[in-house]
Amino acid sequence: MARRRERRAEPRQDRRRQRVGDSTPEDELSDSGSSDRKLIIIFVVFFIVIPAVSVLVYSIKYGSSEKRPEPVVIERGLIKSDISFNEILHMHSKVEENPTRHYDYPVLAYITPWNSRGYEMAKRFNSKFTHLSPVWYDLKSQGGSLILEGRHNADKEWLLELRVEGEALVLPRVVLEAFPQELLKKKEQWDKAIDLIVTECKEMEYDGIVLESWSRWAAYGILHDPEMRNLALKFVKELGHALHSARSTWNPKQQLQLVYVIGPPYSENLQQHDIRPEELQSLSADVDGFSLMTYDFSPHNDPGPNAPLSWIRSTLKLLLGPPGPKAARLAPKIFLGINFFGNDFVLTAGGSGGGAIIGRDYLSLLEKHKPIFQWARSSGEHLFFYSDDKDYRHAVFYPTLMSISLRLEEARSWGTGISIWEIGQGLDYFFDLL
Repeated sequence: MARRRERRAEPRQDRRRQRVGDSTPEDELSDSGSSDRKLIIIFVVFFIVIPAVSVLVYSIKYGSSEKRPEPVVIERGLIKSDISFNEILHMHSKVEENPTRHYDYPVLAYITPWNSRGYEMAKRFNSKFTHLSPVWYDLKSQGGSLILEGRHNADKEWLLELRVEGEALVLPRVVLEAFPQELLKKKEQWDKAIDLIVTECKEMEYDGIVLESWSRWAAYGILHDPEMRNLALKFVKELGHALHSARSTWNPKQQLQLVYVIGPPYSENLQQHDIRPEELQSLSADVDGFSLMTYDFSPHNDPGPNAPLSWIRSTLKLLLGPPGPKAARLAPKIFLGINFFGNDFVLTAGGSGGGAIIGRDYLSLLEKHKPIFQWARSSGEHLFFYSDDKDYRHAVFYPTLMSISLRLEEARSWGTGISIWEIGQGLDYFFDLL
């Protein structure tokens, strides 16, 4: 609920009028001259002296600091709705020589082992990120116990380079694949899962984890059961508490962190499997951030934008709840999802339906088909059409500087961080915006 403004008592005007009415004409002339002098003094003090002193203090305190430069893509006039394939092909690899951060809120970047370019981008633009999440681990049921798979994915040399070159926290993603009926109802499995995760963080010197489980629990259908839903929330809280009780090897003052992945609602009202605002609030004390997957809006059998801006806005309204102190406290913990991938939809009947495309595929399409871009104002995304060798008609939605910039502005207006899926799939100059 919006905070109510305090009302100040208004001065009593009747007293002033009474005193003026009792004064003589001579008094009024004398008072007038005195009042004028006071007004001049007040004017000089408030409008000349105080601003001058303020400027002096500011220049002394901050004079040595330089104004943060704008992203070079802004200086080059590249953020616009009227774009061309030729401009993208010519400019996509031209980036800042010395990357600096432009987005002031947290930035979580995902890296996948099947796309090695993400590892390179994480090192190259390390200063742009506050959190890096390599997609490495799965927690699975095995017989009557649990196993944490994925250490073979961990690249220790890459991790060391990240530590040396930047300050981003490393939180590998862990997907909870274990059978929820056993994990959440059996105390020994519950404790085992938490112990496996915390121990792996300590042994591998991670700064915490990103946990994905809500979508899996929804797929198992347990979120419709109030008891199981409460157990699920309790598990996340206890995991967060356990991680917070341990310390980062690289920074002993920093407790291990938990970022929790949540899916977006796909309708105007929250469905039973969607996480609710009050549940986010209840988790917020034990969870350091929520990675909100605001992409994949249009399935392959229903061509359309990747993440309409109006949908992103309505998702934030649904999950943060009404404006007020609670929403303001929760917003900084949201990592608003931004896609660096796109979709190539087949429109012709009999086609495959299409699929996701990444940067190199996108550039190949531009070189081969030289398409004309269209700006969809309603969704805040660019698209283009082309025909393939079989004469099948395609529609391509892939992020551009303009679409990413609008989503950064939206996130900034709410005071949220952002999460990027995933940094190996984008174009180089996308990073200039971060």
